[in-house]
Amino acid sequence: MSAVLVTGANGYLGTRLVADLLQQGVAVRAMVRSSEAAAALRAAVPDHAGLEIADRENAFTGVTEVYHLASPMQVGGAEEIVAAARDSAVDVLRAARDAGARRVVLTSSFAAIGYSPKPVRDYTEDDWTDPDTPGLAPYPRSKAVAERAAWDFIEREGGGLELVVINPTWIAGPTLIGEVRSSLQVIKALVEGTMPVVPRQRFGIADVRDVAELHITAMRTPEAAGKRYLALADGPTVTWREVAELLGGEVEEAPGEEPPPLVIRNDRAKRELGFRPRPAQTTLTETVESMRALGLL
Repeated sequence: MSAVLVTGANGYLGTRLVADLLQQGVAVRAMVRSSEAAAALRAAVPDHAGLEIADRENAFTGVTEVYHLASPMQVGGAEEIVAAARDSAVDVLRAARDAGARRVVLTSSFAAIGYSPKPVRDYTEDDWTDPDTPGLAPYPRSKAVAERAAWDFIEREGGGLELVVINPTWIAGPTLIGEVRSSLQVIKALVEGTMPVVPRQRFGIADVRDVAELHITAMRTPEAAGKRYLALADGPTVTWREVAELLGGEVEEAPGEEPPPLVIRNDRAKRELGFRPRPAQTTLTETVESMRALGLL
């Protein structure tokens, strides 16, 4: 069986995706940035038979499927961050095309969908964040620019390469890694009371297990080619205060107005890929349980 390539394989989402693929009998070639990252990945994945670690030079040789999860380090000025994200996406697609891969599943973000204002904040996969939105932070701008560049590359230079994009909201859920990274830092702060003031913000939550599953389904569904899919937990969007209260913490909200209503619809993922996400409450409580089990809380 041909190996599939996973970039960013030692990350929060990457370890979950690699573990799921290996459990399903898929040989995985993982591309990571360092020997330390490779060791961390092996430690995080319970059974790493079938796991190969590769560097950038030979990572794409012989692969037919690529999961591009890696994000460039957020360093430098705004333009450097945006350029790094754009170039990373295009470079992976070009390498996949040149290697004869059939499909790339690219991890983008809700930041590429819902960070430009609308009269009613109701978003679907058909919406796009405008990179020129006044005051837009470098992160959402980089996600929007990178995803646009990916689609442009496929249209102009992709040849027979197929692209599917997954756009998760804020990712939480049980972790396999033994350190506090990404959204786990916020969860830890809310539980331990080191974040007593939270922003007035409403957002969506996606379970890392559901996001990994959606990537795999997107890779295996022929009709998914050329489409983007929102990954979102079941239920309404939430505020930081609601998250803290659910986790048993007490916080105050920063001064300001209540965040306006926010609706995020992932009907396409449910209809076309059979996506059945967990409720946000389950995701959050099981995140804390996993962190406690690993001694992170």
